[in-house]
Amino acid sequence: MDLFSHSWTALRTAVADLSDQDFEQPSGCTGWLVRDLACHLIIDAQDVLITLVTPAETAPTDDAVTYWKVAETPPTGDDDLDALIVRLAAAYEEPRLLKFHLDDVGAAAGRAAELADPAVRVATQDMVLTAGDYLSAYVLEWTLHHLDLIAHLPDVAGPPAEGLARTREMLEKIAGAPFPASFSDTDALLIGTGRRAATDAEKAELGELAAKLPLYLG
Repeated sequence: MDLFSHSWTALRTAVADLSDQDFEQPSGCTGWLVRDLACHLIIDAQDVLITLVTPAETAPTDDAVTYWKVAETPPTGDDDLDALIVRLAAAYEEPRLLKFHLDDVGAAAGRAAELADPAVRVATQDMVLTAGDYLSAYVLEWTLHHLDLIAHLPDVAGPPAEGLARTREMLEKIAGAPFPASFSDTDALLIGTGRRAATDAEKAELGELAAKLPLYLG
């Protein structure tokens, strides 16, 4: 629960500190500018609020790791939801409005997470999880999107080290194998999710794991 709050606060702070020009830069998400990613984070915050007030009576079906499903094809940015995000982001017109809305809804999501009982079961996307597992799953979401945010903004602070380490741990469980110890957490995440292509030397270090990568999470 604390790691959720730490990762989310760091990501929202990074967005709040961006210049207007930064919002027009490409992000690490295919087809999205930084402004589109910021808009997506608003939707994410709404999803957190909705899920935390959607109780479930049945036993959990998933945990923080199995919450994530691996797609067979990479995202193109062309599906209906991705295209909708782009249109919504453009409707804000001014970056300050995006910042305001993310701060408003994002802060509410953060407070809701702090107040949530981690043992309570919640329902989302035809899954049932404990609130603790659901919020743990979102550490991966926040961390990867923080890396997306700074993909072309080298002067912007990156995600917390604890979030990077936890996300690597989850990705290794999804992959069913560890990344080489020589890989930094950031490189493991970028290569593991297809955000960066592995070099020949890195592929050699990955060994049999290279055949399973990248993992397109959704």
